[in-house]
Amino acid sequence: MAALIEGLPDSVAIQCLARVSLSQHRVLQSVCKAWHALVRNPELYGVRKRIGTTEEWLYVSAYEADKAWQAYDPVYNQWSSIPPLPSLIPRLSNFGTVAVQSKLFILGGGSDEVNPITGDRSNIHATDQVWAYDPVSKRWSSRASMLTPRAQFACFSYSGRIVVAGGFSSSRRAISSVEMYNPELDQWEFLPDLVAVRDAPCSGVVLDGKMHVVQKGTCTVQVYDPTTKRWMQEDCAWSEGPMAVVNGELYVVHHGVVSREHRLPAHRMSLCSWPECLNRIGFGVAGLGSNLYVVGGIMKPWRGRFDAEYLNDVDVFVVGSADKDVFWEKAACLPLSRGTVLGCAVLQL
Repeated sequence: MAALIEGLPDSVAIQCLARVSLSQHRVLQSVCKAWHALVRNPELYGVRKRIGTTEEWLYVSAYEADKAWQAYDPVYNQWSSIPPLPSLIPRLSNFGTVAVQSKLFILGGGSDEVNPITGDRSNIHATDQVWAYDPVSKRWSSRASMLTPRAQFACFSYSGRIVVAGGFSSSRRAISSVEMYNPELDQWEFLPDLVAVRDAPCSGVVLDGKMHVVQKGTCTVQVYDPTTKRWMQEDCAWSEGPMAVVNGELYVVHHGVVSREHRLPAHRMSLCSWPECLNRIGFGVAGLGSNLYVVGGIMKPWRGRFDAEYLNDVDVFVVGSADKDVFWEKAACLPLSRGTVLGCAVLQL
């Protein structure tokens, strides 16, 4: 086999090519067969991790178009499409989205399909399906199903694993069970149940190395104690709205304000007002690098506007800019998708 770079040992050549931006990998593949094979070889991405050249990309899916996914490169401010999710469930929504071990996972959810003639909704309320997307091979694969079908549940990565908690069952009943997935073994196992559940969607984050699960409409958070292997319910004054972690701190976009949250109300900080958010619903948020991204959504009718506007906008809140005049920047709009964001996750490769 020909050397990757003439005159250099392959080990050194890989070190050089590992420093090339992900956006340029398509060009690398066209140079020669050896480079094409290298770009699809996990060894290259292991080297990128060791030398600290990994990049974070944002993966997003919105209501329009169905099952379409796009990836955002913040270095070049550009979007690219990936193969559509191969799920056979029409209008899949209310699923979990998480990136772990350099793969994007889509878990559970139900169908949001509406019969255009009768107006009836689909009876697929929750599923146990799990899909994984590998950005190296650019393929989706089916993984081991969750132990419990669920929708509108908390979903996050923790110590290289995926944790799902709460949500609604296929019979639309609230779920207290919690599961953890090992992607290396492709196996699920139960964790201790949540200590309290109600008929409300769940969301979850990892803060200070601990798992946190919040149910909509509550003033408490459930925190998992790995020592006692129990969930503990604690008072919490987090604002209610789409949330994301940036630099280890929790941010929420709600009612026209971006806030940095704290369990104690006195320590919460409203960083800036954002009037557009007052009438913008269904958007996704994600912490990408050191900034907070707000993606898509729907602008409700207001101030004489009688029709809802389905958005493909991408707005970036510059974290740490609260003492400056400019808080927001515009990023490239979603080229193919718009409307309610169904899935939003940051993948490192």
